[in-house]
Amino acid sequence: MMLIFVLYAITMLSIYGGKLPTIIVEKTGLHPYDARLKAMFIFTLFPLLTLFAQPLGAYSYWFPIILIGLAGAAHQSWSANLFSVGSDLFPKNAIGTMTGINGMAGGISSFLINWISGYLFDYADKTQMHFLGFTGKPAGYFIIFCYCAVAYLLGWLVLKAFVPKYKAVSYN
Repeated sequence: MMLIFVLYAITMLSIYGGKLPTIIVEKTGLHPYDARLKAMFIFTLFPLLTLFAQPLGAYSYWFPIILIGLAGAAHQSWSANLFSVGSDLFPKNAIGTMTGINGMAGGISSFLINWISGYLFDYADKTQMHFLGFTGKPAGYFIIFCYCAVAYLLGWLVLKAFVPKYKAVSYN
């Protein structure tokens, strides 16, 4: 019970995730979009810590709880800022649509990662697959930790590639 409480208590640090771009704007004078991207980049670094969660779990179950909690807080901070990117870039009459598309993409992605994970865990267990020092189902879990650790960084790179500089979208 205490483990779950601590995990969720750590994820509540995400409350400050929406404030970081404002702090960056106030301290640096950056455009809000650039400050948001800078904050989002910072949030991409925390999930990388989950690469150590499973290996450190052999020493104490508190390590994965703390690291996954920090990654959860970073995820929520990332999400809050990603939804705000839509309102930075799109006109007011399109924000609801863009937020809906964003939410739908998140839902589909969640479905796919859960579905693929199930197959991966079964396959890893059945074949006793080896991956970076783990065997069987733990190997499958570590593959998912690796994916989740880099997914935010890849998402940030895609966002930066498609919208390198702030330019509001207009359509008529």
